[in-house]
Amino acid sequence: MRTGYVRFWGVRGSYAAPFATHMQIGGNTSCVEIRVGEHVLICDGGTGIIPLGERLIADGTPHNLLVLLTHYHWDHICGLPFFTPAFRRDWNIAFFGPGESARDIEKRISDQMKAPYFPVETETWAANISYAAPNKSGFTHGPMRINYQNVHHPGVTYGYRIEVNGKVIVYVSDNEFMFLERSIEMRYSEFNREEQVLLERMKHEERNAELNMIRNADILIHDAQYTPEDYHKKRGWGHSCYIDTVNSAIDAGVKSLYLYHHDPTYDDKEVAMIHRSAVGIAQDRRSKMECHVAHEGLTIAI
Repeated sequence: MRTGYVRFWGVRGSYAAPFATHMQIGGNTSCVEIRVGEHVLICDGGTGIIPLGERLIADGTPHNLLVLLTHYHWDHICGLPFFTPAFRRDWNIAFFGPGESARDIEKRISDQMKAPYFPVETETWAANISYAAPNKSGFTHGPMRINYQNVHHPGVTYGYRIEVNGKVIVYVSDNEFMFLERSIEMRYSEFNREEQVLLERMKHEERNAELNMIRNADILIHDAQYTPEDYHKKRGWGHSCYIDTVNSAIDAGVKSLYLYHHDPTYDDKEVAMIHRSAVGIAQDRRSKMECHVAHEGLTIAI
């Protein structure tokens, strides 16, 4: 078994926040590196992929990368035009994300680098670029076994379940826990008894699907963007209240939770407050789950 690690290069949601009040957590948008031996898996291509690319070039190896994109919202792809390995001839880079085919994935990535939005197109990438075709049974990258499924976020968005070194790592950057359940509850009285029975079944199935995605994960990296106050104002935007993330992780038997995709308006003090509250929830529920805040530079051995 080869040793490896998970390293956070970008942990913000929505937009980069390079503010002095945010630097303990970090201001870059979503990007996580998972490395085992010479195999590197990159989750999302937000601004955090820019310093990661510079580090990979400085290290010299490996030259084979797989980049998983959860979806194509700007904060998750805006680092790709500045990802240095893509401009080096001796690098092999495969991309995967939502799409009906490899060509569909290629088009979605290349469109954001076309005029008038960007002056340099993907045709200028010098690396050996490939696009992985969708495969619902999953695929591998070196010793990593990767599966994916849709999560609740506007447009088609994937969450990834990665098995490596006898551990399960789940990466779900953008997801709104319990959206369907709350939507049904808000209008429950408007439906007749037969419709209510059907809705209860739908609610149960949806909740099981949510929990099965993260079930028994050793490491769960999950959207925890909002406080309850902000979630109330932004329900349906596709992001979780941190309280729902913590409770869902406990319900699913997660061992270690890393709160992720922090709102860019929250400074270090507010994120620390969220963390204290999250730890308190786990303690109140007598859960053994560890609860952490994802921050730039944080490295987890696997």
